[in-house]
Amino acid sequence: MWRWGIVGPGGIAARFADGLALVDDGVITAVASRSVERAEAFGNRYGIPARYGDVRALLDDPEVDVVYVATPSARHADDAIAALDAGKHVLCEKPLALSANQAAQMVERARRNGLFLMEAMWTRFLPAYVALRDVLDDGRLGLPLVVEADFGFRMPVDPVHRLFDLGLGGGAMLDLGIYPLQLCSLVLGPPDAVAVEGVVGTTGVDEVVAAVLHHPGGGLGVVKAAIRVGLSCRARISCADGWVDVPPFMHCPQYLRVDGATGAQRIEAAFEGDGLRFQVHEVHRCLADGETESSVMPLDESLQIAATLDTVRRRLGVVYPGE
Repeated sequence: MWRWGIVGPGGIAARFADGLALVDDGVITAVASRSVERAEAFGNRYGIPARYGDVRALLDDPEVDVVYVATPSARHADDAIAALDAGKHVLCEKPLALSANQAAQMVERARRNGLFLMEAMWTRFLPAYVALRDVLDDGRLGLPLVVEADFGFRMPVDPVHRLFDLGLGGGAMLDLGIYPLQLCSLVLGPPDAVAVEGVVGTTGVDEVVAAVLHHPGGGLGVVKAAIRVGLSCRARISCADGWVDVPPFMHCPQYLRVDGATGAQRIEAAFEGDGLRFQVHEVHRCLADGETESSVMPLDESLQIAATLDTVRRRLGVVYPGE
């Protein structure tokens, strides 16, 4: 039974706790927040025995094996490194960090300490994405050549909302664009050139972004993200002999449509709950096998995605405080 501690009891942590309730070999034993009242409320909601008003107390708790970092993006690096230094394994909410430099520090610390670290790219572990990898690997569609994917919705500008707050790591790409970006990475590998256009809003964050990624071997990724306009939230992987359509929402689809030489096929991939439990299964598998990183979401790929996000922000002129 793997014992989890949650740092940052916000909305995504609640979804994580709901998902963990569907897992047989994991339990939440502690929660920490800068507000002891929030920790108490979260603990009461999920029956968590230990509630702390600071992260340090949770990291000192011997009843915690692995920490789920669910704080705002600007705190990911500090909280994850503190947990790794305390001897805890870490699942860190995406994006892994604000920058490739921060992400590299996290990865270095995990590898130095011999501890597990993974970016919580929960999409990778959903049934539809498992099926997608199988379809691409069996070769029926030929070589993947183009990935088109977008994710966006319209929100009113609110300077104190995390998506519009530079200090919290706001912006469309880090929060939403990372999903299309990881799909390009999964299918085509790391890009070797990136072209970017976008709109930076009054609060200094990227509100609408479009990027074209060139990949070695001639593959192209076309990525869009937005927090000021609704997008289709679909994806298509076009290959030499057919394509795969990923329906809305492309980061948590319930099915895939495959079109190839033998005709069209719909692959059902429904699941119970909202899907965050599947990444927990991977963490538990890795820990049980003594592995310090996932082969499905490896640390080197997280570093590459962070570097691409840096490139996009740099081209748009988006700079986070302290950079």
